[in-house]
Amino acid sequence: MSLNPHSRGVALCVLSAVAFGAMAIFAKEAYAGGVTVVTLLSLRFILAALMFWGVVLARGARLPERRVVVQGLLLGAFGYAAQGGCYFGALTRLDASLTSLLTYIYPILVFLGALALGREQSTPRRLGALGLATAGTLLVLAGGTVGAIDPLGVGLALTCAVVYGAYILISDRMVGGVDPFVLAALVCSGAAVSMTTVGAGTGSLHFGFAAASWGWIALLTFGSTVVGISAFLVGMRDVGPATASIVSTAEPAVTVGLATTIYGEALGPTQVFGAVLVLGAVVILQLRGSQAPDTVGSDVTADLPAVVAPARALAHEPA
Repeated sequence: MSLNPHSRGVALCVLSAVAFGAMAIFAKEAYAGGVTVVTLLSLRFILAALMFWGVVLARGARLPERRVVVQGLLLGAFGYAAQGGCYFGALTRLDASLTSLLTYIYPILVFLGALALGREQSTPRRLGALGLATAGTLLVLAGGTVGAIDPLGVGLALTCAVVYGAYILISDRMVGGVDPFVLAALVCSGAAVSMTTVGAGTGSLHFGFAAASWGWIALLTFGSTVVGISAFLVGMRDVGPATASIVSTAEPAVTVGLATTIYGEALGPTQVFGAVLVLGAVVILQLRGSQAPDTVGSDVTADLPAVVAPARALAHEPA
């Protein structure tokens, strides 16, 4: 029995959330096998770029004008690479649960940035969501029962959220009309060049890790990058960005569930309450889509999930 388009779209968005939610687990397993952060990111971006270019060729998609190609490469080299470096760096110092919850405040930061730039208007509901997210983040940190609260790790996770929020706001205006799979290929290519250059220049590229780690790298690249992004983009086509973004809030829950099962991580009651507030705030910001036609391009926060990738998206759906 075939699914109707809406059910299929929701299922694909759930698949995307699961794929992204498992990313932190795949990374930690790769680290355990001796893979360094820079090596992991360099291989991830190189392999993902090759896969996305394969998708572009298979779809027969055309490259945009040269200016947009350069902008897409720069977004990857200086935006997505920096965000990835902060996220995967935080995973070396924090538990997967805490890292995922801290970086998932990026939708709130996008709203604040859009508000400052005049692209959004403040309303009591949205300001209330901001207050919930702020309180939730403080409670997640104050709970302090998930591993040691490493200051540098927390700083990297929060910086990841800030960088990713800025990346979304910039890419929304720079390359909003580009085929999403072409943009994903460009961004991954730019990030691959950036991370490989940094690794070669600093001597931090090391390939003497355990052979089993190649399996974790493959899962992270294919599952948590290519499949995660592709499933989200196709699913969003059927259900719209607002519904897709609400479904995507399952991502940190997947990370927490897997980390609890595999590593024995356990959020304290205060942190659980804080996590609920953060995710609730994200859902509240997206509820506008249920009060108006759920179409791409209605506003910045409704377009937000089209840039996903979380920790996260690489491509923006054409407006």
